[in-house]
Amino acid sequence: MKQPRIIFSALRGGSGKTLISLGSVAALRSQGLSVRPFKKGPDYIDAGWLAFAAGKSCYNLDTFMVNPDDVLKSFLFHTSENDIAVIEGNRGLYDGIDTEGATSTAELAKLLNVPVVLCIDCTKSTRTMAAAVLGCIHFDPDVNIKGVVLNRVAGPRHENILRKSMEQHCGVPVIGAVPKLSKQNLPERHMGLVPTPEHEWAAESIDAASRMAKKYLDIDALTQLAHSASEIPAANDLEEKNRIVPKNLVFRHEQKPKIGIIRDTAFQFYYPENIEALVSAGAEPVFLSPLSQKSFPYIDALYIGGGFPETHAKELAENISFREELKVLAEKGLPIYAECGGLMYLGEKLVLDGKSYPMAGVLPIVFGFSKKPQGHGYTLITVAGENPYFKVGTRIRGHEFHYSKVLEWRGEDEDLVFAMKRGAGFINNRDGICYKNVLATYTHIHALGMPSWGEAMVRNAIVREP
Repeated sequence: MKQPRIIFSALRGGSGKTLISLGSVAALRSQGLSVRPFKKGPDYIDAGWLAFAAGKSCYNLDTFMVNPDDVLKSFLFHTSENDIAVIEGNRGLYDGIDTEGATSTAELAKLLNVPVVLCIDCTKSTRTMAAAVLGCIHFDPDVNIKGVVLNRVAGPRHENILRKSMEQHCGVPVIGAVPKLSKQNLPERHMGLVPTPEHEWAAESIDAASRMAKKYLDIDALTQLAHSASEIPAANDLEEKNRIVPKNLVFRHEQKPKIGIIRDTAFQFYYPENIEALVSAGAEPVFLSPLSQKSFPYIDALYIGGGFPETHAKELAENISFREELKVLAEKGLPIYAECGGLMYLGEKLVLDGKSYPMAGVLPIVFGFSKKPQGHGYTLITVAGENPYFKVGTRIRGHEFHYSKVLEWRGEDEDLVFAMKRGAGFINNRDGICYKNVLATYTHIHALGMPSWGEAMVRNAIVREP
């Protein structure tokens, strides 16, 4: 219950907390510590970088998609055998979905009773930053702000004034001062960082972040701060984390059902808990890729996550045998669950800069792309139509983030089984295209927030005829 832990936050997004979090994780690991990274919020890309830096899975802590008690259980379960937990917050410390700060980093910090380190963008500012930090301290005294990292410092004089201002007015230590860096080796795409599997130089980027942290941060002070974390009061009321287990599932021929998971640089957005949920429900995951394979191995069901299929449109289009086999399997009734990028791959084609790239053709959709997000944020859904995975009336909490848009949809309204209560969805306030045993949606779900999903995937895999 006194797990060493720390959370990095900021006054706003874009303050540099991702680089500082990555550098801290990598630097701590280089000292021989076992570091478990976590990402607050639904983000996949930052979590991927954190996992790469730590050498182990990064778990998302999201109090919108997942009940807070289950968020706490997940945190306790995944930190039980690690030396230190490092959490990267999102947006500004107190930014949430309403004026009460619901789903904010501050809310998570209080749930986990974790020391907070604020990463402050000090560009063209000195004493005013002390006022901003002091405001954060007094805004909610239950948030345990214990340190500050000064970022984008212009020089020694600038740093000196900032340090004195923080120590004199805020009473919290400055545990690092990072100058304006001319090259951070962490390129951006859309609103996040480029996913780590896309580039061979990812390791070089992590090494650069580690060197930055060792040079400009007080790693010993960070470690001491993490070890100063006190008990988590809410943990005393929780039982040990319950794993998702199959209920009355009978495997065909006494063998585990094989669930294919398309995972490569085009489709890489998967929460570790979602894959773990399939395993806990009794499945054997089989990883495959249309970028490197021409045909399917034997599988009983298929899960296609999100990603950036548009950046691999040419390669996906050229793998005709894989696309055609996928369509045949769907027509034969293979259970398929697809999210965002997976939805796009199941469509007829992607149109990029006026050029069309054929996809699997399972669903009668043509996708185009915009320079601005067409769906961005949390979603609230009511299941309004029959489908193989969710009971009618089920309420789903998820999130969406995509630049793709529907150019052509030739399906029927009754094929869209999700009614959107919050979020953009697919079209006309609907989402969830259902065709035979296929369900494809823009919304990403988290298995801890929707535990019935893993069981439904396995159950559909079991009942399918060979």
